[in-house]
Amino acid sequence: MDLMSMTAVELGKRIASGEVSAVEAAEAALNRTGRLEKDYNCFVTVDAEGALAQAEAVQKRIAAGNRMSPLAGVPVAIKDNMCINGMLTTCSSKILSNFKPTYTAEAVVQLQKAGAVIIGKTNMDEFAMGSTTETSFYGETRNPWDKTRVPGGSSGGSAAAVAAEEVPYALGSDTGGSIRQPAAFCGVTGIKPTYGRVSRYGLIAYGSSLDQIGPLAKDVTDCATVLEIISRHDSKDSTSVDQGDTDFTSALVDDVKGMRIGIPRDYFGTGIDPDVKEQVLAAAKTLEAKGAIVEEFDLSLVEYAIPAYYIIASAEASSNLERFDGVKYGYRTEDFRDLHNMYKKTRSEGFGAEVKRRIMLGSFVLSSGYYDAYYIKALRTKALIKQAFDKAFEKYDLLLGPVAPTTALKLGESLSDPLKMYLGDIYTVSVNLAGLPGISLPCGFDRNGLPVGMQLLARAFDEKTMLRAAYAFEQTRDYKRPAELAEGGL
Repeated sequence: MDLMSMTAVELGKRIASGEVSAVEAAEAALNRTGRLEKDYNCFVTVDAEGALAQAEAVQKRIAAGNRMSPLAGVPVAIKDNMCINGMLTTCSSKILSNFKPTYTAEAVVQLQKAGAVIIGKTNMDEFAMGSTTETSFYGETRNPWDKTRVPGGSSGGSAAAVAAEEVPYALGSDTGGSIRQPAAFCGVTGIKPTYGRVSRYGLIAYGSSLDQIGPLAKDVTDCATVLEIISRHDSKDSTSVDQGDTDFTSALVDDVKGMRIGIPRDYFGTGIDPDVKEQVLAAAKTLEAKGAIVEEFDLSLVEYAIPAYYIIASAEASSNLERFDGVKYGYRTEDFRDLHNMYKKTRSEGFGAEVKRRIMLGSFVLSSGYYDAYYIKALRTKALIKQAFDKAFEKYDLLLGPVAPTTALKLGESLSDPLKMYLGDIYTVSVNLAGLPGISLPCGFDRNGLPVGMQLLARAFDEKTMLRAAYAFEQTRDYKRPAELAEGGL
């Protein structure tokens, strides 16, 4: 019995029934991670001792008859920009290569309360700045479907760890598509919740008005179950919303009859790979055959999303990253003349090229003389994009489109052309600008056998409708494993 080939909910049921122990599940995850890390580099930190101790504690609670969550005892991986008390938290950057927080992110706390067993922290683009998980100080993560390709980013380590079956599920963060795009590239499912749905307390900030924590897993059921656990109002996060119904698993019903789904024509113009277009439109036909009302419409403003997003995100990043100066915590240069020189040398040596690029861009658009010309304009564009979505949702229950214009790129293709990497986010960044929920799930394969992902978008705080449609579509497809795993080669 291969425990790591199960979904998180399936494994949770086995643990709850006593068929498998939490310790056995943790050992299976650690053994598999130990074998595969040389191939995929999904983790920055693996905490074997801590994971086994957590598993033993959870098993005792289960044996004592305590009522537990559906995921009690199930191994999980956490993206390395979420603080965990006493565990190395680096944001995959040299500047935090020795940082161990004294507190834990609220989303992780909720998982711990539910009995989750944390295996370790996953690799990511440095400070979540990138779309390929190649900008990490700890080296690139590789896609389990093809080791010569990227897993997407910035949550590429989390997505690849799930696809490689090192863990049944993981947490990621999404600032402009950083959960949905790697989920698409790695053939798994990922949710970017509504802004304010999940507490950002303990998430090391990139773009504070855009960041949101969410789950990556094999299927919609797992993602809904995780989202149910981590969705809580948190007084420690001023943007956290006091929400009502979070019973997301009740929405997992195979019924989309009468559901109105809009397909933005703007998402299928120039630049999209023909295979991606074909598979996403075929998915729309599948939902239509199940009773949904599907039609195309003009969303507008799509071409303005990328410049608005990168101006706003970079501006917020330049402010958020000011705190990393070598004084309070993290890396400090060894050789310096005075305080000012120490600041400069620490940040020059501690940050990678992509982070420096975005800090400089953000500082520029916030500077005197350019603030009105760029930053204020970007904020106005953000408001217009939100209005465009509001207008669309007056007519439609959901929007359907591709996650990315292509499938997983070859390693190294984007690093030499940052603009190409930025344009790869064209279908995802608008969702963050508007604060809406989105889900990415596999909908087919391209001519090279690589996964294609589609995304469903819903009104703010209407994750239930989104999950119902995603679940209904998923019932028409079997989950596919990377060939290397399915053939037992690993």
